[in-house]
Amino acid sequence: MKQHQRKALLIFISVSFILALVFFTLPINLFDGVIIEENGISRVEHERPLSLSYFIGLGYDEADMANVADFYLTTKGKIIAFIFIFGFPGILAYRIWLKSNVKSQ
Repeated sequence: MKQHQRKALLIFISVSFILALVFFTLPINLFDGVIIEENGISRVEHERPLSLSYFIGLGYDEADMANVADFYLTTKGKIIAFIFIFGFPGILAYRIWLKSNVKSQ
């Protein structure tokens, strides 16, 4: 039984790590966010899909960020990121754990 739990946990951790690595290194705009631009005295907020790589400084040019004051994920974007990075690997690991338990019985 412990071996099945370790296998499922290993799959969960490795798939979560791989997905996090992909989302944080490649500029894949999937997550709902807000970009705040400031031009002099005007302040404009744009709702756009953002990539997680923007938050660690990858995937954009400095020229693209000239008027950008801030950007952040909305609540929906944070939930989607959590589901992609932890939810899908959790479901996969749970399925493998269930299949292993059925085979052992």
